[in-house]
Amino acid sequence: MPTRREFLRISAISSAATLAGCTTPATGKKESTLPARKVKAPVVISTWAFGKAANTVAWGVLEPGGSALDAVEAGARVPEADPANQSVGYGGRPDRDGIVTLDACIMDAKGRSGAVACLEQIMHAVSVARAVMEKTPHAMLAGDGALQFALANGFIKQNLLTDPSRREWEEWLKTAHYAPVANIEDRMPGDEKNHDTIGILALDGAGDLGGACTTSGMAYKLHGRVGDSPIIGAGLFVDNEVGAATSTGVGEEVIRIAGSHTVVELMRHGYGPEEACKEALERAVRRDPAYARTIQVGFLALRLDGAIGAYALQEGFSYAVKSGVQEELVAAKHIF
Repeated sequence: MPTRREFLRISAISSAATLAGCTTPATGKKESTLPARKVKAPVVISTWAFGKAANTVAWGVLEPGGSALDAVEAGARVPEADPANQSVGYGGRPDRDGIVTLDACIMDAKGRSGAVACLEQIMHAVSVARAVMEKTPHAMLAGDGALQFALANGFIKQNLLTDPSRREWEEWLKTAHYAPVANIEDRMPGDEKNHDTIGILALDGAGDLGGACTTSGMAYKLHGRVGDSPIIGAGLFVDNEVGAATSTGVGEEVIRIAGSHTVVELMRHGYGPEEACKEALERAVRRDPAYARTIQVGFLALRLDGAIGAYALQEGFSYAVKSGVQEELVAAKHIF
């Protein structure tokens, strides 16, 4: 039986090793075997194929020395304004009442954050979220209050429901069957814009991180439903000591595991970005294995040193990367 001194020594070694992510006889924790993708700063990454266009605009901010915060806002505004993208902003699919409602959040290197939920009739929800962060003492505004705030700050009201999305909703009304579709991009061959939330993360030349997340949410949801996208710690989390993470997919499950915060905390304790994304997903699998097989959730992470990683429950999740030496769309690994 170990003495008290030996016990304290083993405990100290175990704690240090856990933080470093190393294997020790005391903990049995395995060192990560998943390679980190390293990119020289600045770098911007975002979810799905339409993230490539968002990255291009964000890179236009980063390359001349702009901030990560400005970059992610500029990038997120691209899909928000694209009527062909039916899951973000203008042209988004409505709720079951035929109303397009938007959720968004933004977070900077100082830990400041702003969000809006159930915002109607305003195209650029991400910019309203930034205004909440910079002009109010609050972290989130919702519904009519968010709309009033947006109008008071110069945003313009407009109809976000386009004819294609309206026609699809009218067709859906014939059965009114609601079922979240995993990997909707696989159900619509050739239409790479029908995906999900866009989450965008950037690391600027000063070594600061920023992130944003914006969506019109699940098509034909109950009016008033809010997913993970505007929730700091679920759809997005930025910690300038460690890294940043964002999510895509069924928001309810992301909320249940505080997904993006979980990914960042795992990186804090020595996990690589890809490994951290995978471990967060495995928590969802352990919680309800049968349910996890029926939905899609994906995480994307950017560590402070420029290492990148992603993982998803199902095959089909991709993410876009842009830096001074790399521009590509990457297929994420998956559990099932």
